[in-house]
Amino acid sequence: QVQLVESGGGLVQAGGSLTLSCTASERSFSLNTYSMGWFRQAPGKEREFVASTNGNGASTSVAESVKGRFTISRDYVANTVFLHVTTLKPDDTAVYYCAKSRLYGDTTYRSIGDYDYWGQGTQVTVSS
Repeated sequence: QVQLVESGGGLVQAGGSLTLSCTASERSFSLNTYSMGWFRQAPGKEREFVASTNGNGASTSVAESVKGRFTISRDYVANTVFLHVTTLKPDDTAVYYCAKSRLYGDTTYRSIGDYDYWGQGTQVTVSS
């Protein structure tokens, strides 16, 4: 069973930036043919969609709340998906999760149910 591992979270001041990374725990498992997504969950709130990219990276989708500030990309050699977060706000404070789509990556997906494997999450805390 593949496991996803996120990294890159931390404590940052408002206006700052981070790059979150997600890779498979088993190097032999390729994420490259799947759509990948990032979600986040703030304390007391439901998990919400942040961004998604399809298998070949030609199509991406981001939530309106982060459009223009967050971008998703992938490195096929490194078998890694990134979430570049900029101009951070205190409301961006949450645990950020990456996930692998159930189906091969022809399109982007925004629903939690479209993903079958999830990472353990990485904490992003934005101070004002």
